[in-house]
Amino acid sequence: MSFIRITKQFTFETGHALYGYDGKCRNVHGHSYKLSVTVIGQPITDKNHVKYGMVIDFTDLKAIVKEEVVDQFDHATVFNQNTPHVELAKELEQRGHHVILVDYQPTSENLVIDYAERIKSRLPQNIKLFSLRLQETESSYAEWFASDNL
Repeated sequence: MSFIRITKQFTFETGHALYGYDGKCRNVHGHSYKLSVTVIGQPITDKNHVKYGMVIDFTDLKAIVKEEVVDQFDHATVFNQNTPHVELAKELEQRGHHVILVDYQPTSENLVIDYAERIKSRLPQNIKLFSLRLQETESSYAEWFASDNL
């Protein structure tokens, strides 16, 4: 049986700031992120199975990514909890803003690592996360591949 990759794409808006960075991204700003999630598996061969021929139902994959990433990060502001940005985060939260504190610098590179771990933990045993592509701007993106992280 052949292994097949399928991809589902997602969009969401997230703000962040890079503490200690020497460029404009040290300021609080946001992105319209595009996340492409590719999984790999074998299509179901049981002709009596309701999902016959599918690796995973796109609806099921959508639910996992929506719960683990999109619903968490959409219209949130992400700060490294180990920086003075934690004070700004507290102020924003007191004013009703959705803030996420992480233990890493919230770059596209680190966000895509975080997203990979969240998604992998929810996939059925026979489905593997193959890759993620997190597009931050029209011309900039970070990619995560399972084969690079064995």
